[in-house]
Amino acid sequence: MKKILILACVAIFATSCTITYPGIATGNEATKTGEVKAKLFMGLGNANLGVETAAKNAGITKVATVDYSVKAGFLFTTYKVIVTGN
Repeated sequence: MKKILILACVAIFATSCTITYPGIATGNEATKTGEVKAKLFMGLGNANLGVETAAKNAGITKVATVDYSVKAGFLFTTYKVIVTGN
């Protein structure tokens, strides 16, 4: 019984779920990709996850697409904004 309880606790701490979904799509050409991400503890913290920041990281001036990704774990959640464009 003790082994099953330990295994269940390990499974809870090890599980995570990643969801990626589209935000914006335009008719602009995409040759560059930029991203910005933040890992927050229990959803607490301050992060700059703006489209402008992700575009600036890759030198993008015309945005083609924006995708959002959320990877949820037991204690930490990782948020990512992915921008493509020229």
